[in-house]
Amino acid sequence: MISTATTVLTEAAHGGHVPVVDPGSAGSLALPLVLVIALPALGATVLLLGGRRTDRFGHLLGTATVAGSFICSLVLFFAILGRDAAHRQVSLDLWTWFSSGRWTVELGLLYDPLSALFLLLITGVGSLIHVYSIGYMAHDERRRRFFAYLNLFVAAMLMLVLASDYVGVFLGWEGVGLASYLLIGFWQYKPSAAAAAKKAFVINRVGDIGLALGIGLIFTTFGTTSFSKVSQLTSAASAGVMTAIGLLLLLAACGKSAQFPLQTWLLDAMEGPTPVSALIHAATMVTAGVYLIVRSQFIFEYTADARLAVSIIGTITLLMGAWIGCAKDDIKKVLAGSTMSQIGYMVLASGLGVAGYAFAIFHLLTHGFFKANMFLGAGSVMHGMDDDVNMRHYGALRKAMPVTFLTFTMGYLAIIGFPGFAGFWSKDKIIETALAQNPALGICALIGAGVTGFYMTRLMLLTFFTEKRWEPGVHPHESPKVMTVPLIVLAALSVLGGLLLLNDWIVTFLAPVTGAAPHEEPPLPAIVISLLAVLVVAVGVALAWFLIGKRDVPREAPAKVSVFTAAGRNDLYGDAFNDLVIVEPGKSFTGGLATFDRSTVDGGFTGTASALAGLSGRLRLAQNGFVRSYALSLLAGAALVLLALVVVNLG
Repeated sequence: MISTATTVLTEAAHGGHVPVVDPGSAGSLALPLVLVIALPALGATVLLLGGRRTDRFGHLLGTATVAGSFICSLVLFFAILGRDAAHRQVSLDLWTWFSSGRWTVELGLLYDPLSALFLLLITGVGSLIHVYSIGYMAHDERRRRFFAYLNLFVAAMLMLVLASDYVGVFLGWEGVGLASYLLIGFWQYKPSAAAAAKKAFVINRVGDIGLALGIGLIFTTFGTTSFSKVSQLTSAASAGVMTAIGLLLLLAACGKSAQFPLQTWLLDAMEGPTPVSALIHAATMVTAGVYLIVRSQFIFEYTADARLAVSIIGTITLLMGAWIGCAKDDIKKVLAGSTMSQIGYMVLASGLGVAGYAFAIFHLLTHGFFKANMFLGAGSVMHGMDDDVNMRHYGALRKAMPVTFLTFTMGYLAIIGFPGFAGFWSKDKIIETALAQNPALGICALIGAGVTGFYMTRLMLLTFFTEKRWEPGVHPHESPKVMTVPLIVLAALSVLGGLLLLNDWIVTFLAPVTGAAPHEEPPLPAIVISLLAVLVVAVGVALAWFLIGKRDVPREAPAKVSVFTAAGRNDLYGDAFNDLVIVEPGKSFTGGLATFDRSTVDGGFTGTASALAGLSGRLRLAQNGFVRSYALSLLAGAALVLLALVVVNLG
């Protein structure tokens, strides 16, 4: 371990500064640093290996382990909060994972301001979701296994954000993918859930290939995959190599964070239980790609091309997700499209360099609060509506489910950027930064904010307002306290999350990792940009009111719709594109290989065998078992030998 913590600044290719973290030893923080991962990992192990013997208390154990991990995260956070910026990075080398030649990989943990915030988000929101799940999954006979998978996911995600090495990140990355597969397909008796789990697993493998290749290129370039060592060697690599590494890491981020063109799995993933959507597909797993980019800022700061690609991908996805959210009637899929869009804002900010890293993480945190709030709120609505997800069958639920309505409203106001709520502060900073660096991308982000106002208002109107459209026999009711208390806490965070920006606290806190953001003047004063954003959102809200709030809502979706709506309903034809470009050509290619294998490879072997069998059959005819035949053969052979000798002698 390194005994002293220092922060070194090296010149970046673009003339700015890139922080190089040389972490100090964990010391007294070693125990809570280990426990923060060990507790949920132990919970998953006990619940999976204990079997039915743990059914009675499995949900309590699963919740307690994550709550314990949250307490450890708080201890760690307050421990480094009292230190100066140069001493807020600590490392813990656990053991040598493997060694080959000159390459040694230590399984180690790195705790710094970036991982500190992620730990609080993962374990804090994760604890609330575990509590909520006690009520939501109360009647599921496999509840204990569900909590085991949740614990497994939390442990893997914590490993991902605490690893001090890219190989350690890959370990957590794959663990998260496995847990996601298990949770999306938890109700595997439903063909749609099983198919969604496989789809998520396969598409994420595409991104994982990008991460694996990126790690390989990092190793061949720098001879190490340690964050601290790579960050000190980046200036020695060529711009082309750095761009290649950046693009490979972007591919990995697209897979985990459901960004274009690997976004199609997220909507199908809503087949899993709703707490899964809140934990994995709103607050944690889909943010892994953003974490990877920000953590790798010492690479992206040397490649403007890769940063631009990151911002473009984020911008495309934020518009695509918003478009999809406008057309869906499934409440969870509207929120899934919204997740794509909001993660797109974070990715856009991540591509803006030092000026955007802190704001990407700021929006990541506020989004974790209000989106987990709304996903759990959607689960509460489903709980009261006999698991119906179609918003056309809702309406007028605000009186039947007052706590769910009020808490959901807090999340709604946060995501549309209502002044004072968490999303107002975090999203506005991204729009402001984008306008300062790339006005075209900034305008797209502004448009996305207006569309967000439209589709989220549409969701609120269809669910809590307009007339009743309930199915016969359905009697909406409020959820039990074990489900509503987490909603209240998350609603409060949706309101108060903007305090992280007070006196630029989050920017200053993250500076040892992300670097000090340069001061760049946007094309308009910040107050004007905020007013413009609010005005654009207000237009979206008003449009939703005039198109939905003031009209009768049919219980069935109209068959004839605009091209815009049809495309949104079909997820912008992402699956059709994949089928056309990848699936069908893949089937044809593999079918051709199978035909070649049968006709040429197998044909060659079977043809040779058949020829030998035919020849042996002919030769076998000469073996008839009669002595006189054998004597005649010997006589003929002897005659041929004598004839050959005579010919040779005469010659």
